[in-house]
Amino acid sequence: MTTISTTPRRPGAAALLTIALTAACAGQAAEAPPTVLVIHGGAGTITRTEMTAEREAAYRAKLTEALETGHQILAAGGAGLDAVEATIRVMEDSPLFNAGKGAVFTAAGRNELDASIMDGASGKAGAVAGVTTVKNPISAARAVMEKTWHVLLAADGADAFAAQAGLETVEPGYFFTQRRWDALQKRRTGDGLEPLPAPAAAARTSPAGPAYGTVGALALDAKGQLAAGTSTGGMTNKRYGRVGDSPIIGAGTWADQRCATSGTGEGEYFIRLGVARDVCARLAYLELSLAEAADQVIHGALSKAGGTGGVIALDAGGNVAMRFNTEGMYRGWIGTDGVAHVSIYGDEE
Repeated sequence: MTTISTTPRRPGAAALLTIALTAACAGQAAEAPPTVLVIHGGAGTITRTEMTAEREAAYRAKLTEALETGHQILAAGGAGLDAVEATIRVMEDSPLFNAGKGAVFTAAGRNELDASIMDGASGKAGAVAGVTTVKNPISAARAVMEKTWHVLLAADGADAFAAQAGLETVEPGYFFTQRRWDALQKRRTGDGLEPLPAPAAAARTSPAGPAYGTVGALALDAKGQLAAGTSTGGMTNKRYGRVGDSPIIGAGTWADQRCATSGTGEGEYFIRLGVARDVCARLAYLELSLAEAADQVIHGALSKAGGTGGVIALDAGGNVAMRFNTEGMYRGWIGTDGVAHVSIYGDEE
């Protein structure tokens, strides 16, 4: 069975959820390992007052679709890496999230995308930063991991590599969404800058409501192996080729044989603190539970530094922790029984 415990709130913190998934869940034999998939779609000021029923339904449906996509792979005995990639592609293809199709715009009016993936069993990792023509950056990150001896490729070089690797590429206008464009103009106006002219070839697609943040996925497969991935469009109005934490191994993404994590939030803080690696390091070196380790990093180190955001974490025993110091985080998990659990607000389990 599945045991769910909710950690008491701390001042200014959203609801904190820990989900313990045992090997006996879903009627499995005690010796059979669980398969688990965990996702996030960004953390931020996400409250019921700014949500319509239609918007909320759209987010919950897409998160559920992403979970079910990855679960089908795990249920068939597939690798965690395959599940992570496929799950994130669903969210990259949706304009609801700040990744792929729904990416935010830079100060120059461009979409520059970042992603990373890591295999906990081998310790191998791959990442791309600042790509502009790769339809699914998470697939490019995996190609870097599997087809080169590098870890991180950036900008034009990463775009060229993705094309050479046979990945699907698109014109930059594919990533245009009106809501993200409007958000850039609002930010520029607030900074006393002139609005930018809209790209002439932009496809006028708008998501169903305000979109937030980076997306990520973690998987524990039937072999007991962990994998992690993260994908983002960065931050609105970012400048000078800025790269955040999502493509930085140890900052936004981490997986080893015991623990996997993916983060979302103010990337500069995640980089300085090495948030993704720190959660797993505390688990290993301090012998904390997954929940305790994630709590110490998000409500300890990150909050004390003045940063906001959250992490999802998964260990080799199938335990899940979701920690965030914002008002909400799009998140969900699915176990061996195939029942998807999706949450948005801070007071939800």
